[in-house]
Amino acid sequence: MKSLEKDKLEMLIDIIGTTPAFQVAHFTDGGEELMESLNSYCTKQEFHYQVNCTNREFYENIKEKYQEYATTKVMNFLLQRRAYKIQAREYNFIFVSSTIEKEMRSDFLKRVHKIIRSAGSIIIFTPKKDYDERDHWVELLEESLYVSTSVIDDLFEHYDIIISRKMHGWGD
Repeated sequence: MKSLEKDKLEMLIDIIGTTPAFQVAHFTDGGEELMESLNSYCTKQEFHYQVNCTNREFYENIKEKYQEYATTKVMNFLLQRRAYKIQAREYNFIFVSSTIEKEMRSDFLKRVHKIIRSAGSIIIFTPKKDYDERDHWVELLEESLYVSTSVIDDLFEHYDIIISRKMHGWGD
């Protein structure tokens, strides 16, 4: 993952809010800036933060770094697994900075949909001005029962952000 502007990253993370007992999951294959910011925020708020490393090498490099945090769990995670539900957790926010191959995206969104709490949000990082990829994600989100999809294209230098919501009772 390319560098993220720290001040703008803090603005993005502020959307999480401070409601007690929120849970945040993050699918990542590299780059620690987002992880460090999410970990710091979740630790401060006492939110559960689960890092799903989709790259084995990246997992091996960071797994011990986050062991001291009681609210953070780092896992080696295969996107191809049948279900993403772990310990019956439902997340209020899902951050996706992993590269998800085009043929895997639909299955990914359907599996993630099951672990998002009603009215929870998914936040997807896409390459800046890659309109084909961005439009593909937006189309798939709509097909996979996500609503209120919006794109933030002026926050980060290297990324556009797609935010969408799982509506209460839809697809449960």
